[in-house]
Amino acid sequence: MLTLKLITDNKEEVIKKLAKKFFDGKDIINKVIDVDQKRKETQTLLDANLSEINSLSKSIGLFMKEGKGEEAAASRSLVNEKKEGNKELETSLKDTELLLTDLLCQIPNIPSDEVPEGRTPSDNIVEKEGGTMPQLAEDALPHWELAKKYDLVDFELGVKIAGAGFPVYKGKGARLQRALINFFLDNALEAGYLEIQPPYLVNADSGYGTGQLPDKEGQMYHCALDNLYLIPTAEVPVTNIYRDVILEAKDLPIKNTAYSACFRREAGSYGKDVRGLNRLHQFDKVEIVRIEKPENSYQSLQEMVGYVQTLIDKLELPWRILRLCGGDMGFTSALTFDFEVYSAAQKMWLEVSSVSNFESYQANRLKCRFRGEDKKMQLCHTLNGSALALPRIVAAILENFQTPEGIRIPKALVKYTGFELIEN
Repeated sequence: MLTLKLITDNKEEVIKKLAKKFFDGKDIINKVIDVDQKRKETQTLLDANLSEINSLSKSIGLFMKEGKGEEAAASRSLVNEKKEGNKELETSLKDTELLLTDLLCQIPNIPSDEVPEGRTPSDNIVEKEGGTMPQLAEDALPHWELAKKYDLVDFELGVKIAGAGFPVYKGKGARLQRALINFFLDNALEAGYLEIQPPYLVNADSGYGTGQLPDKEGQMYHCALDNLYLIPTAEVPVTNIYRDVILEAKDLPIKNTAYSACFRREAGSYGKDVRGLNRLHQFDKVEIVRIEKPENSYQSLQEMVGYVQTLIDKLELPWRILRLCGGDMGFTSALTFDFEVYSAAQKMWLEVSSVSNFESYQANRLKCRFRGEDKKMQLCHTLNGSALALPRIVAAILENFQTPEGIRIPKALVKYTGFELIEN
């Protein structure tokens, strides 16, 4: 969440920048400032009472030594009166702090100056394109038909076991999944990321720390009995490793990578764009997460974007990078780049990665800080990116590399799959 200092010191600028995300922040920002003022006033009264109680308590002892029982009793009565008053002040302070936190959680991150104006995906800017567009035969099949033809993915069996959006991978389809996971992890390790194997369930504090709660609560699977949530991405558990942690400047940057299954309810998703592997409730993904000094985070963002590009290049897929406009950005992000690969049989671009800088927004919720060279405490900047999400990568590989003989495997993957061709 945004810091109170940022809001109070730059009120008009914050309201103006939030408008780029089509968030009308005037009323809630004013309310935050009013509630914060009430919090300060209550804290001042409480501190004054505590100071007076301390002084009166000392005077009681002196009065008793001097044999002034009446004065001591009067001071004792006043102390009790002040303590009763403090109970009300403490309750008021707690309620005010809870209201303040609730208000702050409703305010999205302010977008970077690099974020373009715009409301919908059509307003996103294509930053860069690469790769070679495949030339397919007229009778080229979409990946869901290829998956059935070569017995790679069984969507109907997944419906029987769990429901729509939970496919069952079989044979070479399962081996292709495993190959991609290992390929992505090995590349991340070579790029200096430390591998983490995180839990797939997180508590509410973790969901709150990275901003999934309360903003995306309806999109997460909730295990109500234990009050745990299935993770929508490894970003959540990995970033929460650093919740309530004070790092040293020399510890930064921190670079972590993790493979996990991901679970998303995807409520309201329908239509042709959700067919096959295009949109699932459970899917595999390798994530990269970085914890940075504020002055280095945007350079790190560009490094992460460049790294994801190398992965897609190695897979020989045509790609493009989009800089998301204000209206298409996530709640917690300051700047996001999306990667899309071209799915030749569907004749459409498929998103396979989002790489984002959250600046200090997540760190403020997480209380993830570092001690600088001057020994002063600062909030870290957090970043994360998909590197990569598997379903649409698999869809693009199946479609783009289909031939009369079978489906060719990109050269970089062959040592991981153990086969060069998927055939009947």
